[in-house]
Amino acid sequence: MNELQLKYGCNPNQKPARIFMENNKDLPIEILCGKAGYINFLDAFNSWQLVKELSTALNMPSATSFKHVSPTSAAVGNILSKEQKKAFFVDDIDGLDYSPLACAYARARGTDRMSSFGDWIALSETCDAVTASIIKREVSDGIIAPDYTPEALEILRSKRKGNYNIIKIDKDYIPAELERKQVFGITFEQGRNNFKIDRALLDNIVTKNKKMPENAIKDLIISLITLKYTQSNSVCFAYDGQAIGVGAGQQSRIHCTRLAGSKADIWHLRQHPKVLNLPFVENIARPDRDNVIDVYISEQNEDVLGDDVWKKFFTTRPEPFTKEEQTAYLASKTGVSLGSDAFFPFGDNIERAYRSGVTYIAEPGGSIRDDNVIEVCDKYNMTMAFTGMRLFHH
Repeated sequence: MNELQLKYGCNPNQKPARIFMENNKDLPIEILCGKAGYINFLDAFNSWQLVKELSTALNMPSATSFKHVSPTSAAVGNILSKEQKKAFFVDDIDGLDYSPLACAYARARGTDRMSSFGDWIALSETCDAVTASIIKREVSDGIIAPDYTPEALEILRSKRKGNYNIIKIDKDYIPAELERKQVFGITFEQGRNNFKIDRALLDNIVTKNKKMPENAIKDLIISLITLKYTQSNSVCFAYDGQAIGVGAGQQSRIHCTRLAGSKADIWHLRQHPKVLNLPFVENIARPDRDNVIDVYISEQNEDVLGDDVWKKFFTTRPEPFTKEEQTAYLASKTGVSLGSDAFFPFGDNIERAYRSGVTYIAEPGGSIRDDNVIEVCDKYNMTMAFTGMRLFHH
């Protein structure tokens, strides 16, 4: 199959639309179910590159959850703690501990559940039944993976009344070295970003603190590879084998850091006992539960705790999760890693990162204010490496 006709492009008025290969080559995919759209394929091919690179770099199964051509998270297959299983709503999944791939997707989907609603999924390995059982009950647009077990395929084909988008990709496919796209009738051409991200990239430590343990190295690699496929400007907080906060597509880097930091904070707060033990009414829909938790943690918690509304969501009225309690809880969190796709221009990014438990940082360096950024890192005894490599993605 050399080309695939699509219903429309980014919007319904953009017709005709298709994906195709030049020089009469075959597309490196097989459509197993559904009819994916233009944006679905943008998500599919970007997300596949991320998980393939992440799996190769860390030699672990990986997964990502994509929305509008940026990852909400990416993760490798670390076993989840009891609290994480409950916070990510996978504590009832049989066999989860025995499927690293399922653990990776549970983490990726569980990171930022509000943003992952209707996601596109990419898996680095053959999709198994355990992973498919998690995907089955989530609202998702589709999935791309190198293969599927027969049982997993049967489970996934039952989604969306048999119309769930399932794509199999040739894991050995290597694209051409040059890539092209058109804007306003003008063709842009560049070499593919084949820059290798590995532990050697973290050798140039510029802070007084030179300590960088193995878990931080792994998290920084996850952060940087995630950024490589995130719309710029972008920063990424990572912890325990997964991205826990992605700030994508902001014109100001401090806004990226604030956005990603707030998402990382929510990731931590959702594992607090007050949130884990919220007394939800029976049969509350999963998206409604996600939204209620998001509001409960926020400054607008009266929207779900007020006298006239709490009974819609809870069997008993929960106590508020106060700002003071949240601040104290977050203050106990350290060891978070932070990557940036370009240099931090001011030390305010580091000040904000510190409030979200950041201890390890990787960024290109090259700002005229590098000394100020390093000074703030030293103030908090952080370890920062200059990678020397920008990771813009558009």
